[in-house]
Amino acid sequence: MTDLVSGKRPYALKLFLGNPPGLIGALLLVMLLGIAVLAPQISPYDPDDRVGRPFQEPGAGHLLGTNDIGQDILSEIIWGTRASLTIGVVAGMLVTTIGTMVGLVAGCSGGTVDNLLMRFTDLVLIVPFLPLMILLAAFLGPSFYNLLLVIGVLMWARPARIIRSQVLSLRCRTYVEAARAAGASSGRIMFRHILPGVLPLALAQFVMSASMAILIEASLSFLGLGDPLQKSWGSILFYAQARGAFITGAWLWWVLPPGLLITLTVMGFALTGFALDRYVNPRLNQRQAGG
Repeated sequence: MTDLVSGKRPYALKLFLGNPPGLIGALLLVMLLGIAVLAPQISPYDPDDRVGRPFQEPGAGHLLGTNDIGQDILSEIIWGTRASLTIGVVAGMLVTTIGTMVGLVAGCSGGTVDNLLMRFTDLVLIVPFLPLMILLAAFLGPSFYNLLLVIGVLMWARPARIIRSQVLSLRCRTYVEAARAAGASSGRIMFRHILPGVLPLALAQFVMSASMAILIEASLSFLGLGDPLQKSWGSILFYAQARGAFITGAWLWWVLPPGLLITLTVMGFALTGFALDRYVNPRLNQRQAGG
């Protein structure tokens, strides 16, 4: 994105400082990342230990009470932050990498290769998302790596379409034509001249893909299709629903906090993604400047 006044490309810090929603989103993600990294230090208890009475209400010893077997819910949520963010970040990187490579190859190759890759991409896009997601997760079984595989298989198509559009624009630029005229190989043009131009857009796609991955993980875990060995926000919601949180009234401290954290995380990614979209798409700013 070019600055509308000076014509210069703004730094990322200036971008966020000039965009309060984007700054709020970035601060939310930094806060959650800090909780995930410092989970062993700030967690009051081991999330697997029984440290209180079952269904103990929030109090001095347990700020969010305990679950049905006496485990500290606050400790579960803190460690769940690490698990959920790990899924989001790793899955987002996987989806973005696949989508970027497909879009890059399709846009640079053109012709038959482009047609074949885009028809396959269209096929993935039109397949009903939710039923296929549940079917694949149930078929592969609950595990961290199977969850990544499900998310990667289902979500790469949209970033691929967007990246390809950017590649088609970049391949006609003067410096690319000059490199082609100088005898540069197709691989060099692709990775040396075109790939750097799509990286900002790929970063924006990563943010949105990570957000969707966290929602998918929470949804599958809530259905009992997540990794049973990891305490994530989704698995906390699953056990709360299955073990009587709504019947006993414990949902106030067992269901509401992880649900709010999922909402805040998705909102943080969405606000950050919108700020990055403004960076890579100058038309958004031009519309705002023009009223």
